[in-house]
Amino acid sequence: MVHSIEALGVGAQVNAYLDDTYREQVDTRVIAVGEKDGTPWAAVEHCLFHPQGGGQPADRGWLEDTEIIPVRDRESGLVVATVPEGGSLPPLAEGQKVRARIDLRARTAHAALHTAGHLVEAVGRMQGWEMVASNHFPGQARIEFQAPRTDTRLADPEGREEVTAALRAAVAAAVADDLPVFVRCLADGRRVVHLDELHSAPCGGTHVRSLGDLAEVALPTLKVKKGRIRVSYSATHVPYTATHVSCTGTHLPYAAPHVPHPTCRAPKRVGATE
Repeated sequence: MVHSIEALGVGAQVNAYLDDTYREQVDTRVIAVGEKDGTPWAAVEHCLFHPQGGGQPADRGWLEDTEIIPVRDRESGLVVATVPEGGSLPPLAEGQKVRARIDLRARTAHAALHTAGHLVEAVGRMQGWEMVASNHFPGQARIEFQAPRTDTRLADPEGREEVTAALRAAVAAAVADDLPVFVRCLADGRRVVHLDELHSAPCGGTHVRSLGDLAEVALPTLKVKKGRIRVSYSATHVPYTATHVSCTGTHLPYAAPHVPHPTCRAPKRVGATE
């Protein structure tokens, strides 16, 4: 697709999707264009599009009026906008100004599921379990754990329901407390997402502003298979009115909950299902 940012002679791409989950559109410029196996692609400087990864689905997005699919190029690290098979991008040239926008309802749905996944991981760790895999896709969302020591409560249906009830209660309490969700960057540039003091984990996903933004968080009775504890879940975002964004980058009332470090990078989470 592309070989390196240096080879292309372009500047660094800004992962704008990490700066503010609720930004709906932005005016930016094209920094690279090309074609791979007959499919055109373009990269923009301020990338609003979250690509699939870390267990989170890709954003639905548009460049101008053309729907695109964001994909991270592993060689260059750029997130590039491609089109479905048979589709085409509008004529674009390096340096050209373009408007990028996302489906904000899809974005907030993904952010709610991803944040709820961190919360499920947190309450699972309270049980002494270790996370080994995660998936934040709609209809598939789950966190998988391993118990370092035998947990006798998981041996029968009644015990599994009892443990699940404890997980539900802990999740509900954290949501009721509306714990803040924020990002800090470590000295080495890693991006760490915090659920206040409850939990923290390296993560390159999008998240809600606080746990009070989560609604309809549900956990079916957990399952145990081949030594893994699978906690499935679902969640939605509380209703909101998407009237806060302008193409100039001014966005109210949803202010970004953090100011990213300029070298803050989005790590792949250990055990994440892509």
